[in-house]
Amino acid sequence: MFAASVPVALAATTLSYELRGVEQSALKKNIGLYLANISFNGAIPDEATQERIIKTVNTAVQPFGYYNAEVTLQIEKEDVIIQVALGEPLIVANITREIIGEGRDDPAFREKFNALAIKKGDVLHQPTYEQFKSAMFNYALSHGYFDFYWQATRLDLVREENEANVLLIAQSGRQYKFGEVRLVGDNRAKAIIGRLQPFKQGDAYSATKLTTFNRRLNETGYFQRAIARPLVSQAEGANVPIEITLTHLPRDIFNVGGGGSSDTGPRIRGRWERPWVNSRGHSITGEVYLSKPEQAASLDYRIPLEDVNNDYASIKTSYEFEDNTTSDTKSEKLSISAHRFWKEQDSPWQRSVSLTYDREMFTQGISEPQTVNLLMPGYSIGYSESDNVLSINQGKYFVIAMQGAHENAGSDISLLKVTAKAKYIATFNNTHRIFLRAEAGAIETEEFDRVPSSLRFFTGGDQSIRGFSYQEIAPSVLDDDGERVLTGGKYLATGSAEYAYPVTDNWRAAVFADIGTATNDFSDPLATGYGIGAHWLTLIGPVRFYIARGHNEFENSWRFHFTLGPEL
Repeated sequence: MFAASVPVALAATTLSYELRGVEQSALKKNIGLYLANISFNGAIPDEATQERIIKTVNTAVQPFGYYNAEVTLQIEKEDVIIQVALGEPLIVANITREIIGEGRDDPAFREKFNALAIKKGDVLHQPTYEQFKSAMFNYALSHGYFDFYWQATRLDLVREENEANVLLIAQSGRQYKFGEVRLVGDNRAKAIIGRLQPFKQGDAYSATKLTTFNRRLNETGYFQRAIARPLVSQAEGANVPIEITLTHLPRDIFNVGGGGSSDTGPRIRGRWERPWVNSRGHSITGEVYLSKPEQAASLDYRIPLEDVNNDYASIKTSYEFEDNTTSDTKSEKLSISAHRFWKEQDSPWQRSVSLTYDREMFTQGISEPQTVNLLMPGYSIGYSESDNVLSINQGKYFVIAMQGAHENAGSDISLLKVTAKAKYIATFNNTHRIFLRAEAGAIETEEFDRVPSSLRFFTGGDQSIRGFSYQEIAPSVLDDDGERVLTGGKYLATGSAEYAYPVTDNWRAAVFADIGTATNDFSDPLATGYGIGAHWLTLIGPVRFYIARGHNEFENSWRFHFTLGPEL
């Protein structure tokens, strides 16, 4: 007869304890992290586990200067009480530090080295000491001190005296410089790259400048991917060559997109782009836009100037046709324009100057068909900043633009048009979302009847005053049948406020109020719109739905609006 013993696996118990004698939250957290891995079999820890707990707590408080702590355990039934008497912490008595190498004569390097957050007389805090060593090493590498190492680092602990001595000796080595820039593969971008570099050969190496260079390369719109990296192993003396690997975009890029809103109905946009016309970085873009009330086609030739990403000239020709029964507009316009755009590096502000020739054949309301030629210089300044391209939680947008024409300078009539538009989005506590919008404009002329329809002001619709049809609000006259037809206005002023609150991960509920007018006389009553809405948050941006009540002297109506597209 045989007997076999079968081992029984006991479930491990996670340590549950009460900590006494420690008030500092950082200390409590560190002790908790150290004790998290302790488990034992049975209802209470055995003697070996108790010794391990005491040792672990002592280890956890030492980085904060408490090397003379006394830890005791009390077991009450199945409760573990850890009593800690921290005692006096170690105080930093002396700090000895020295730089050897070229960093000694570099003011910025010395400033960083002397920025140790531990001072004589402070309580020893080892995490700060270790973080400084790591930060100093990273700083050295990012500023070209590739040979940096710590020649000596030491903490001398004198427990009997409650003192600690800090020793830091850094060997910086030499500071490397930017060397030649080497282009791998297709070299058609050579001229462009030289204008994107934030450094010159011989400048002190900086990882920040190299990161800026990479960002600028990838912002140009010429490359699928661009990487600039230092070849430290191939340094010639103190000069580090920079290698650039580029993957170019296709010769021709085609995109077709769609969208829709209750203003224009469904719309289709087609785009063709040739990123490289020549080695100087010239590019050309063609676009076609189709919706029920509007159709347009354009060709835009862009010439990069000194700053490839932020400074360029553009020559554009376009054809636009509009047949909008709501605004009583029928217009056909041919336009040729020259623009110059520029902004400062990393600035949200952009400026432009332009010269535009428009030939517009139009019929507005009951007026006779007209053809007007305008040669208009223009200027605009804009500001745009947001935390996301598609789903914006924080964002600001502002633009003011003006155009003028004079009958003695290539135009059939004299006029001055000024417009301003502003949008603001803010989200508080990741919950409460505010969207404010305002727009204003004015036309100064002695021959308003000859101002083309595309320059006059109309408002109403998804992007202005909800509760009304697209461009339904404007001054009007009566036709032969006594029907009201629109003429367009000299002035524009609209404002909107919207509040949204998330109800699920992908939906927000909203309430809003809009007010404004397009008019020839601001003493006329304003139009208002108010209502409720919902935002559906999708991968291609928010789709916004609204039920709005519109009111002015001619109409009281309910309308449904929906919009898909950017909010700024």
